[in-house]
Amino acid sequence: MGRKRGLFPVNRLADLKSLCSQGLYYGRDVNVCRSVSGKKKVLNKDGKVHFLQLRKDFDQKRATIQFHQPQRFKDELWRVQEKLECYFGSLVGSNVYITPAGSQGLPPHYDDVEVFILQLEGEKHWRLYPPTVALACEYSVEYEARLGAPTHEFMLKPGDLLYFPRGTIHQADTPPGLAHSTHVTISTYQNNSWGDFLLDTISGLVFDTAKEDVELRSGIPRQLLMQVETSGVATRLSSFLRTLADRLEGTKELLSSDMKKDFVIHRLPPYYVGDGTELSTPGGVLPRLHSTVRLQFRDHIILTVGPDQNRSDEAQEKMVYIYHSLKNRRHTHMMGNEETESHGLRFPFSHVDALKQIWNSSAISVKDLKLTTDEEKENLVLSLWTECLVQVL
Repeated sequence: MGRKRGLFPVNRLADLKSLCSQGLYYGRDVNVCRSVSGKKKVLNKDGKVHFLQLRKDFDQKRATIQFHQPQRFKDELWRVQEKLECYFGSLVGSNVYITPAGSQGLPPHYDDVEVFILQLEGEKHWRLYPPTVALACEYSVEYEARLGAPTHEFMLKPGDLLYFPRGTIHQADTPPGLAHSTHVTISTYQNNSWGDFLLDTISGLVFDTAKEDVELRSGIPRQLLMQVETSGVATRLSSFLRTLADRLEGTKELLSSDMKKDFVIHRLPPYYVGDGTELSTPGGVLPRLHSTVRLQFRDHIILTVGPDQNRSDEAQEKMVYIYHSLKNRRHTHMMGNEETESHGLRFPFSHVDALKQIWNSSAISVKDLKLTTDEEKENLVLSLWTECLVQVL
């Protein structure tokens, strides 16, 4: 736990009135809740959030106000979370909790995310307990009677920063007799484990291996899907997994299915001040064969290899996909069911070495790219320049 002074103002109680005027809705943007007898009691109304009602529930019902994803509205959090997404290579969400004195918003629980707590206003009493599931992959409420004594118990004051890993059981309350408490929870690494990555890449590995291994293309036994007991199949599957493991040792390009794309299309756009023209309109001169270029917004671009999504026949070839977050919409960040679209380019697999040259160089001459013709070299760099991904020096 550390302390940082000079905090930015992020959705404190005084901010709520102006935020409510922007069209907030219960459930989507705001939850009103309280922990009662070890259970979470949700006190949401229907429809739009009105500040007077919100303040009434806060003052009279001693309810906690939970504000979802405030980085959509607060530039300070946008700037911090965008940098954290670059650092971790994982989505970073946040919630603000405003709890009146003598109250607790949530029962003891653990989360499936790495958690950073930043105390903004007032003081909050925290209790941490050892995990029942190390590095948990799901959220769960825990009964306090089963918890025993906390391993850590302390007060957070404005400027304090607390971190605890996935699975850490925790609860927090605002002590009576004090002012209300406001803290922001910043979370990351949801569904970002080795197990998740293995699930993401195994389908591409099977796809590649099946092209060359007739055994993987052979039919499963008759009526296998109708059987209750399939234990006899385990030996055959184990043999296939050993084949895949052997192939994986010599694989340079893993076919990512969803994780890379999901990350880049849902993350925050680069933080900017102004209208963000530099993210949507290429500047400077057009790149030519004798130009020198360099990659820009490197931390917001993903290069991945995958099957040709425009073909479904057996001759399906690998393609190189470039996805970026320059045109992502900040106001839909981490909002779940909000529609998102991918932004980027695709190239034949023969372009992968040239793209890696650009990625791995601080600057490179277009004519030095590892492509067969000068036309291919110019067209590749022009495509990247049009998306604002390279700069001509």
